[in-house]
Amino acid sequence: MSATLRPAGPRVGASRTAALRALALVAAAAAFYLLPALIGGRVLSACVVLAIFAVMAYGLDLVLSDLGEVSLAHTVFFAAGAYAAGLLATRAGWGGWGTLLGALAASALIAAFLGLITLRLREFVFSLVTYAAAVVAAAIAHNWDFLGGSDGIVGVPPLDLSIGPLRFTAGTDAELWPVAFALLLATLYLVARFRRSRLGTRAVMSHLNPRLATMSGVDVGRVRLAVLVLSAPVSGAAGWLYAYQRAYVGPDLFETYFLVLMLTAVVIIGRRLLLGPLLGTALILGQERFLSFGGDVDAIVLGSTLIVVLAFLPGGLVGLWRQVVARG
Repeated sequence: MSATLRPAGPRVGASRTAALRALALVAAAAAFYLLPALIGGRVLSACVVLAIFAVMAYGLDLVLSDLGEVSLAHTVFFAAGAYAAGLLATRAGWGGWGTLLGALAASALIAAFLGLITLRLREFVFSLVTYAAAVVAAAIAHNWDFLGGSDGIVGVPPLDLSIGPLRFTAGTDAELWPVAFALLLATLYLVARFRRSRLGTRAVMSHLNPRLATMSGVDVGRVRLAVLVLSAPVSGAAGWLYAYQRAYVGPDLFETYFLVLMLTAVVIIGRRLLLGPLLGTALILGQERFLSFGGDVDAIVLGSTLIVVLAFLPGGLVGLWRQVVARG
């Protein structure tokens, strides 16, 4: 009795390709973590802020790229995470893990409230309502003494993530970098898993063809609500860490700059690209930190970039590159 052996070449090749890709990703992540720590100074500080702002942008990315909605309230979720961390750390004496839970809960609850209000609204009205929510939240932060008013919350203590006998505190950028890097990795993992999940698939269906999605048994309103509530704690976690990085929380978190930065970071490279918001944030902060023309001019550059991308490069830089390659 003889057996026929079939060559396993394609499978072996695919396994090798996957292994090489995984190895390349690990090497890139290790380099991204080690190089700023080795260089230190302005580069390390910029990378901490880069990781925080990239996480903030990924929250908006879930809604804008996957759901097709333009949320203008993600500055509220970002600020809610920061205010929750600042209040719980300074007035209740909570450690980092407790303030993180508070930040996630605060941003998720606000998102659920807004989501229920806007559940059946069309995209344009949804954007107006979320923008109005941001304006109202900014006014509250400026005038409510409980939140520190226009002075904000000062004296946020160093981040304490100790667990039992394991002690870990971080008060400088060098000490915060491992936390910022871990938060960024966790966010990338969450986004990747979301886009492979049933909710992620339903979100794209609801975006591309809501009528077909409804005929297929998808409750479009519930999908919108679920994605919004999922996205808010992502931006809220970024606000949590930003509060510790600055040791201060104030109403400046509601400034238009953060909203424009998020929007630009999401669209400049290309939508629904896992590393898109990270690379987009890197371009923005790289210009501001190392090629700055001054605060006002930098703001004009940022806003003009968003306008140019939306008007002339709807596919982002990746879309432009694909067009060049196709023509060549």
